[in-house]
Amino acid sequence: MAIMDGNRVFVDTNVLDYATVSQAPYHDLARSAIHARREAGVELWISRQVLREYLATLTRPQAFSIPQPIELLIEDVQTYQSSFSIAEDGPAVTARLLELLGSLAIGGKQVHDANIAATMLAHGIGTILTHNTADYDRFAGFITIVPLAL
Repeated sequence: MAIMDGNRVFVDTNVLDYATVSQAPYHDLARSAIHARREAGVELWISRQVLREYLATLTRPQAFSIPQPIELLIEDVQTYQSSFSIAEDGPAVTARLLELLGSLAIGGKQVHDANIAATMLAHGIGTILTHNTADYDRFAGFITIVPLAL
């Protein structure tokens, strides 16, 4: 079991989406949240799953934007890979995911959120920054959920 470090924060896909798209409803808030944590010396983490979700989200129409050009999104992903720590998926993440699935009532699309929680747990990341706090409420006994609004 990984030891949780309070100075490590996992950044959810929606925060990256909002921080990137200037027309997004929480654009300034997301950018400020990331910047403030960086300035405070907090390690910001994402996973390859977040990068895939980012690409999937912003290549389709959103309420706040049209699909973004793939060339720009590829550049974004390359930037994110160098500016965030990457929590890699692997056997430890799968083991944690199966533990979560076995102990909580999770199914369907919730498995994606469970995999993010499992990734965090496997890498000792105890906090997630997200706009979609309800998606992670079921994991509150394992991780700390920080709403983007704070």
